[in-house]
Amino acid sequence: MAGISDEDIQKVRDASDVVTVIGERVPVKQRGRDFWCCCPLHQEKTPSFKIDPSTQLWHCFGCGEGGDVFSFIMKTEDLSFPEAVRRLAERAHIDIVETGGRGSIPASRKARLKEVCARTAEFYHTQLMRGRGPEADAARAYLGGRGFGGKVPDTWCLGFAPGRGALVRHLSSLGFTGEDLVAANVAVERGGQLRDRFYNRVMFPIFDVAGDCIAFGGRVIGSGEPKYLNSGETPLFHKSQVLYGLDHAKGAMTATGTAIVVEGYTDVIALSEAGIANVVATLGTALTMRHIRVLSRHASKRIVYLFDGDAAGQKAADRALAFIDRSMTPEAGRSQVELVAVTLPDNLDPAEFVQARGADALRALLDDAMPLLEYGIERRLAGFNLDAPAERDRALRECLGLLAPIKESLVAKDYAVRIWSTLRAHGRLGIEESDVLNLLAALEPPRGAEREGGPGAAAGTPPSAAPRRALSRAELNRLRFEREFLSLAAQNPLVGLAHADALAQIQWREDVHRVLAESILATLAENPAASPADVVARATVATPHAGRVLTGGASQAGEPAAVGAYLAEELALGDAEEAIGSLTAQLNAGVSAEEAELLHAAVTTLQMDVAARRLAHRTLPSAP
Repeated sequence: MAGISDEDIQKVRDASDVVTVIGERVPVKQRGRDFWCCCPLHQEKTPSFKIDPSTQLWHCFGCGEGGDVFSFIMKTEDLSFPEAVRRLAERAHIDIVETGGRGSIPASRKARLKEVCARTAEFYHTQLMRGRGPEADAARAYLGGRGFGGKVPDTWCLGFAPGRGALVRHLSSLGFTGEDLVAANVAVERGGQLRDRFYNRVMFPIFDVAGDCIAFGGRVIGSGEPKYLNSGETPLFHKSQVLYGLDHAKGAMTATGTAIVVEGYTDVIALSEAGIANVVATLGTALTMRHIRVLSRHASKRIVYLFDGDAAGQKAADRALAFIDRSMTPEAGRSQVELVAVTLPDNLDPAEFVQARGADALRALLDDAMPLLEYGIERRLAGFNLDAPAERDRALRECLGLLAPIKESLVAKDYAVRIWSTLRAHGRLGIEESDVLNLLAALEPPRGAEREGGPGAAAGTPPSAAPRRALSRAELNRLRFEREFLSLAAQNPLVGLAHADALAQIQWREDVHRVLAESILATLAENPAASPADVVARATVATPHAGRVLTGGASQAGEPAAVGAYLAEELALGDAEEAIGSLTAQLNAGVSAEEAELLHAAVTTLQMDVAARRLAHRTLPSAP
């Protein structure tokens, strides 16, 4: 990826007021010196998203996210930092210089390939709309027969690939090389000659979440194999994490809190045009955990798997059961993801269903979608003759197997009992309810990197991390004071400078807090005049949790310098009290008389010092 200079990043930052940028996406209202709005990152009715124009930072008290103007664009549009800078540079009409130079064809590798794809999409669209000949006529007739006439081709940039080297000649005339075309997978080299990859197909450009064309899907006109052909893997396109239509659907997903996943391009277009806009499709691959993680960024409420009623759709439904994991349980807390599923009746696909029965009928089906766990159990039970004792025993074990990834959850135990009750209603079982729970506990959960962590796992959290023990009130207060102090230092760099010694000496209870303190110190040492947005941006490079911590504090009333002094002293006193505890533990562990005397003197001195400091530290200075 080409580099962007610090000078250009600062130019873009200066030209991108965070209140204005956020206000272009959601309505904002001023309350006092700050602005507030409903969070665009999760569904809410009461505004909990604060924007501070003085610091150029934002924070949502509902979902905990926060950061500067660049991080806002990164989170709402799923962009990398350089891509967010470029997006805001375009908005502000600022030309940025990237390492490697600039020309009529972008210098960075990914930008160059995106330009190839963009020009290819334009060419295919022109061929569909203006091309002559029986093949182009057949492409238009196919789309018209699916109800995709009128404005649909323009809305979705649909196209037609004539083949016969027409695309290669066109792109070559624009200055692209054969290497560019092959790398973007719009052409292939055979027998020393470049040939168009797609020939006589209706084309569906595939866009990333930001709306940049990155790949293509093509459906053959008439007979021919394969019926559908997608671009292969490229530096831009990875099937396991890209979803067709996400650029169109993300706004509706955020508004409704729900994502709908189907299997084909035409299903996405048909449902979207019928008014069900929060829909995407996988691209020639089964749904993956990476897909679910991408969707979870936009759909805070639930993800619906909508399966075709035919045999292929049912195979896809069985594959989806692999996604049952702890993120689906109440124990996941705020990171819980609700995964639900529904199968269309009468072997229909979504496009056919909407055409035959209407969007409202589909909405009713979606509203009645089952939790994926219940859906899977019902599918398993339907595959057995439950009136036969041997079949009931096999059904029990297969259904319990679905619960293995979440066997410690109360939900799993509840479902295990329900399965046992359902089977017992069909006839005698050789085991009792308690035996079923013992069988569940003995199951080995499946292993695999894709399963671990789950779609709701927090970014940056190691998948294998053990659950944290419950913290005492004192420990929770300590962590809160640490966050408040770090947030105050970031949002008021002069306070950070005044308490640089404290930032360096505090014994941070969280590793992420230590990383943030080191980042703040490094930024202020390099540039004592750094702005709050600069401090947060630099910290975000050190840890992805920076925005959540550094923009979420500063809730204490009072003048920042006085609050900073209070928090620094509170944390220092906490460290001193912990030191007293450590010394006392050594004293009680049994030491020599000489060591005991020294330890006792040290503990007494520290206790007297802490007591005096606590007496002078009882109240937080209030605002003047």
